[in-house]
Amino acid sequence: MNRVLGRREAIVEERPGVTRDRKQVPAEWQGREFDLIDTGGWLTGGSAIDMKVSKQSEAAIAEAAVILLVIDATVGVTDEDEHFVRFIRRLDVPVFVVANKVDDMKHADDLWELMSLGFGQPYGVSALHGRGVGDLLDAVTAEFPESEDVDDAAEEEEQRIFSIALVGRPNVGKSTLFNRLIGDERSVVHDMPGTTRDTVDTVVDSEQGPIRFLDTAGMRRRSKIDEDTEYYSVVRALTAVDKADVALLVIDASEGVTHQDQRLAERVDAAGCPIVVVLNKWDITNTEAKHQIAAQLERKLSFLPDVPEHRISALSGRGIDKLLPSLFLAIDAYQTRVPTKKVNDVIRKAQVAHAAPNGARILYATQGATDPPTFTLFTNRAIGDTYLRYIENQIRDTFDLAGTPIKLRVRARN
Repeated sequence: MNRVLGRREAIVEERPGVTRDRKQVPAEWQGREFDLIDTGGWLTGGSAIDMKVSKQSEAAIAEAAVILLVIDATVGVTDEDEHFVRFIRRLDVPVFVVANKVDDMKHADDLWELMSLGFGQPYGVSALHGRGVGDLLDAVTAEFPESEDVDDAAEEEEQRIFSIALVGRPNVGKSTLFNRLIGDERSVVHDMPGTTRDTVDTVVDSEQGPIRFLDTAGMRRRSKIDEDTEYYSVVRALTAVDKADVALLVIDASEGVTHQDQRLAERVDAAGCPIVVVLNKWDITNTEAKHQIAAQLERKLSFLPDVPEHRISALSGRGIDKLLPSLFLAIDAYQTRVPTKKVNDVIRKAQVAHAAPNGARILYATQGATDPPTFTLFTNRAIGDTYLRYIENQIRDTFDLAGTPIKLRVRARN
């Protein structure tokens, strides 16, 4: 996948079992666009999590137009390969046998034994060095139907797709919630922490238009990360947060609000996107813990701007139906644009009620941008942070911008 895309999209490590979820990414070759799906290793047996990974591979195969059967050329055809061949032989889909790790000509002669698989001439490639990948892509794209010429003027303007990232500590139920929201078993779910390795995204249609949900890897403190795979998983998760329009901060209600939950909330808040707090596993939380959580939210997440909170059970589906309305409200607030006259009316009333110290005064204000709402304040001199927070709260309360970040830019006359 990384060789075809020309960038490090999938996490790669020299040990089996790194890839678990199926990852779908748009790709292009010689002007032909297609979706490339990377899957975890397919096995006939193994642990419970191995079987779930295999199910993800089978789901990807079911929706594929072309299958690339990748085999390690240095090992040859294994028993697992034979089982897999029997599985895909009954499908009415073109299959290309890809012999990987053919790094030089001395391995090329080993390709002919792969003819016995019954899928025609195998393609010897080196994903590491790029050898033979171009020929493979030429053959694959030749299987695609001819694209129809579309008049650019007749094309409808592409609808924006909002991204919602699910973030949280390991094993708080993000993948279970992700599967509930998209209505499909897209992410591998297991009670072992760290099951999700890479960010998985799916676009679903809603009453408000298409929405992209992103299931991210669980994030721990840097000192707790003890392997390269988890490090890159966290990097991908943080990248998803930075690009998301809204973040669902998933907290394990049975454990309460931890210090790591607080640090994650700070990181998401710094990314500048609205936050919706989700208290998962509410159905298995005892009464005493439920009473303590309200105080913990007030104490540890007080820096968040009056964010919505939902008590749910991703496993049973309880409370899930209330999440989408909150997300839509957060998106609306994130895109809010306020007329200049109304902004200045709020600023004037706020200054009449409580003047800024040291003779400072806001002369004029205007909203310069959305996503998030950004306001520029023209002042006669510098204004302290405390008064700016007061102005921010007045704007937030007046225009119902609870839960979304607000940016204030000050331009002092001198």
